[in-house]
Amino acid sequence: MVAMVTTVTAVVSLTLWLITSQVRGAYIPSDMNETIQHLLGYYKISKKDIFNGKPVFSKDAVAGEMGAKRVFMGGVLETYEELLGQMLKQLPPPTPRAAESNERPAAADPGDDARAELTYILDKVQKLRKHRYREQEKFLLRLSALKHIQKDDLLVQSKALWELPWLYEEASSLGERRRRRRQTKRSRRPSGR
Repeated sequence: MVAMVTTVTAVVSLTLWLITSQVRGAYIPSDMNETIQHLLGYYKISKKDIFNGKPVFSKDAVAGEMGAKRVFMGGVLETYEELLGQMLKQLPPPTPRAAESNERPAAADPGDDARAELTYILDKVQKLRKHRYREQEKFLLRLSALKHIQKDDLLVQSKALWELPWLYEEASSLGERRRRRRQTKRSRRPSGR
């Protein structure tokens, strides 16, 4: 039951996020929006649960630099792929008639409709991630690999010390370039405001 509520909350959060994104000018295909609305009928939860002040994906994490936003959104899309896959696994098995056909099933079983609609949404998320967030995915994999470095291994410790000077210099110069860009932007602003 807790997993179902979490899943439903995530779907509702996705829908609300997509709807607010659409208002801000982002393009969400109308058939995708309709599909999400229909799925919300299948995954009903109370308004109290929807607006409990605990979103699945915080909007605060989307604020900041464009590069950081893109990396975060790549991670969000990956999480949605996993979440939608889990939702598909939790559906009851398809009816024999729906299993034979690739077409959208008739209203025989709501689970069959939900399966087709979740598959459609999953496909949309996968395509967006594949076509627009490939570099962010590579970056997230490299970032994730840092967690698996054997910090108690003497060889790793020694090699890391050897690599530290050039990495430290690179990290320092990146911070310096960013600071200079901000100073340049400030100096270009018209005075007297």
